[in-house]
Amino acid sequence: MSRTFVIGDIHGAYRALRQCIERSGIKDEDHLICLGDVCDGWPETKQCVDYLLQLKRVTYILGNHDFWLYNWMLSGKSENIWLTQGGAATVSSYAVGVPSTHVTFFQKALPYFLENNRLFVHAGIDPRQPLEKQGLDIFLWDRSLVQQAIALHNQNINRKLTTFDEVFVGHTPIQSKHPIKSSGIWLMDTGAGWNGVLSMMNVETKEMFVSDPVPELYPGVEGRKPK
Repeated sequence: MSRTFVIGDIHGAYRALRQCIERSGIKDEDHLICLGDVCDGWPETKQCVDYLLQLKRVTYILGNHDFWLYNWMLSGKSENIWLTQGGAATVSSYAVGVPSTHVTFFQKALPYFLENNRLFVHAGIDPRQPLEKQGLDIFLWDRSLVQQAIALHNQNINRKLTTFDEVFVGHTPIQSKHPIKSSGIWLMDTGAGWNGVLSMMNVETKEMFVSDPVPELYPGVEGRKPK
């Protein structure tokens, strides 16, 4: 039987991505769902996308950093806020040019993915509105749902926040060495873009596969600076 895996924000950490994939033992028939932000931070964004393109079954969800990157790929124009938030490292990784397959990769990225009443989205949703009435500003940027889930977790309160069985999100880094579930929300961004680790999980069994701390995989390389 095929399995479904989900992975948090990669942020150019190709070496961490390789570790998670290899530690999971993922096979060609298995399905990998990426929660977005493959780019910006560590120096190997191009290698990350090349690697994901080699996998057989990948569903890629658009992240806010991916949105900036895709606009740069199309226009050649780079916003300063993007460059200072990891974009400069991404531009450097594409120094020899942007393959058309990479443009298509981001063009086909989804705003969210829904399967078996499990929702996968980069940043969050507004539980008060149907998904079809929400836009990229919510899916790519909004932290309200995650902030509420974290607050409930800190109070040891478990209260369902959405009508979905589970919601898997990235975008908001947590200070944990593995993903955390709170009130039906799985917080998958364990800080790979900063000083943390990259986390991948079997959606059905909840078995977790975690990289080494990313700074240890890139000695002498500075990660993204908080803003």
